[in-house]
Amino acid sequence: MTTPSLSTAIERRQQIEAVCLRLLARREHSRRELLDKLALRGFNRDEVEPVIDEMAEQNWQNDERYTECYVRQRIQSGYGPMRIRYELQQRGINDADLDTQADEQGGWQNLLLDVYLGKYGDEKSLTQNEWLKRSRFLQQRGFSGEMIKRLFAELKIKLCRSG
Repeated sequence: MTTPSLSTAIERRQQIEAVCLRLLARREHSRRELLDKLALRGFNRDEVEPVIDEMAEQNWQNDERYTECYVRQRIQSGYGPMRIRYELQQRGINDADLDTQADEQGGWQNLLLDVYLGKYGDEKSLTQNEWLKRSRFLQQRGFSGEMIKRLFAELKIKLCRSG
């Protein structure tokens, strides 16, 4: 006959597994996200970590796969490398290769141009304040000042040629 504490521990483990599987069935989660979500549900880190380790061994939870899915989705949503890298760090991912995924989708500069044209179109005459406003928008999206400078230089060249 099992002792109450052993049966309670087994029951807790089953609850943790059930929560993890439910979460992972909806979408990929990073290890840190699972730890955080289970902590919010009142589970101790000590009882959660072995379950997540086992899920990772069985490839149900995989930070690399999570990173690929997350980066692809954020790039498709028009976010730049600085913002995506920050968001990944908040989710416990510190060593993501963003450039490879961006290159697969046309590169950062093309993404930046798409985001810009999608938001502002091909307007010809702009004031300095309007350029600054647009630059701030692109920076909030996670594009570096250097990338934005290059984009604006390309756009100004196009404006000079067409206007």
